[in-house]
Amino acid sequence: MGTPHINAKEGDFAKVVLMPGDPVRAKWIAETFLHDIKQVTDVRGILGFTGFTKNGKRLSVMASGMGMPSIGIYSYELYTGYGVETIIRVGTCGSYQPYIDLKDVLICTAASTDSNWIGQFHINGMYSPAADLDLLIAAKEEAEKMKLKYHSGNILSADVFYDFDPNMWKTWATLGVMGVEMESFALYVNAARLGKKALCLLTVTDSFVETRKKLTSEERAYGLSQMIELSIATAERFCD
Repeated sequence: MGTPHINAKEGDFAKVVLMPGDPVRAKWIAETFLHDIKQVTDVRGILGFTGFTKNGKRLSVMASGMGMPSIGIYSYELYTGYGVETIIRVGTCGSYQPYIDLKDVLICTAASTDSNWIGQFHINGMYSPAADLDLLIAAKEEAEKMKLKYHSGNILSADVFYDFDPNMWKTWATLGVMGVEMESFALYVNAARLGKKALCLLTVTDSFVETRKKLTSEERAYGLSQMIELSIATAERFCD
């Protein structure tokens, strides 16, 4: 068995998958937070692992790559080819709001976008994809237990990292959008179309409001422990 972009065997993936963008981060999550792990895929260097949490719940971790086309491919193949029911994206983002600080965790209730991703459905209108309600409630409850500083709301999934208009973010900010990343919209659309569950959790790594505030590349890759612990606590409610 396999799909064009995943070479795992049938049964290699758990029903719940954590999905960071970076393959290095996927490996770090698996080695740091799971035990008895097995690498199950490595096509194009996109690594996937399955193991067990400290509470004995079977859980998988797989990278998505960068951008909506990439997470669109991998989430679709996991949902349709490997029996995955739930994907929790664990990523990083830039903040658009002055009250959101570095290392705060964002629980993304819905995703906006500047992409034409939804154009494939030829909708006569505008579709706004949202996270699964059960996952949202679970994440909020677990965040409260952990006493994390978190925010919930809308996130922007952008197609462009280096925007030609440096002030475009301000329009999104006035609409209450918390910040920007590059994947959640496509994940939420795939989950909705296929009748699956999805949630995006993000750690803030830089600020558009105070541009001097940035995490280092090392902090981005390895310093996201609180979000990962939150994602695992949330995921365990939906694992086998």
